[in-house]
Amino acid sequence: MSSKRPARASFSAADDPPKQTAPESHRNSVVLGARDRLVGQLFIEGDLHLGGSVEGEVSATGDVEIADEARVKASVAGGDVNIHGHVNGSVTARKRLVVGRSGSLIGDVRVARLVVQDGATFSGNVTMGPQVATASRPTAPVETPAPEAAQIAEPTVEPAVAPAEVKAADGHPKGTAQKTKDKGKQKRR
Repeated sequence: MSSKRPARASFSAADDPPKQTAPESHRNSVVLGARDRLVGQLFIEGDLHLGGSVEGEVSATGDVEIADEARVKASVAGGDVNIHGHVNGSVTARKRLVVGRSGSLIGDVRVARLVVQDGATFSGNVTMGPQVATASRPTAPVETPAPEAAQIAEPTVEPAVAPAEVKAADGHPKGTAQKTKDKGKQKRR
């Protein structure tokens, strides 16, 4: 005689809810492959590896690696920034910027430390020092009012004009023409 147990649903590890605590050593990492293309803004909490084509702005709280085949026409910000491909744009490295042997960089840089390896090309201005390391981490872009909004506010401010400089259509200072007519009526009476 066999005992029958109620059927249990079998669950796999994929069905378990994700663990809430991740180890400190594990950071988020995003990879754009050699055939990927990004046009616009990308803000990453973690590391970023660029292998394709990028136009716009990229920023990571972690490190940024630009591969040999990458073509970047963008501003780049990260902790350690390693360039082995081609970058045309400003670079901010909070820790260190390395332009590798196969890398080329055209643009201004703000770095705590700078390494340009033999064979690399670099053209731009450098701002270097520990103040970059203490700069705030990149955040999502702050919404700024459109330039049209600023132009709308400007016309409400008018320069002060002395009353004697404002002339009426008859050539007399504004406000005095009426008084002259009134005086003339009073004399006729």
